[in-house]
Amino acid sequence: MQGYQLRISRHVPESRHPTVETGLSALNRFLGDTPLRVILKLLVVSFLVGLVMNAFGWSPMDVLYGIRKFFIDLWNLGFHAIDRFLGYILLGAAIVVPAFILLRIANYRK
Repeated sequence: MQGYQLRISRHVPESRHPTVETGLSALNRFLGDTPLRVILKLLVVSFLVGLVMNAFGWSPMDVLYGIRKFFIDLWNLGFHAIDRFLGYILLGAAIVVPAFILLRIANYRK
């Protein structure tokens, strides 16, 4: 038997315009798909969102005013919201911490 030697060539064809190709692939990576498909998806989603907003009688300014009002109300709650939040944490910790310690002690014996 004669031994045959297999040669694998890793010839990569050179692009005529490497900057255009890498620029396009970088754009595809950034967008997550080809630009045309992304534009088509954005048009469909924009149409659906516009349809829903029109059904509820909302405008883009209503959405912005709603977001602004949310943050103003959050600011106006002030320390009362923080006090309630910390109260919930302390209330839960009154049960969780002793249970954790008891479980650690019980597992330490094993």
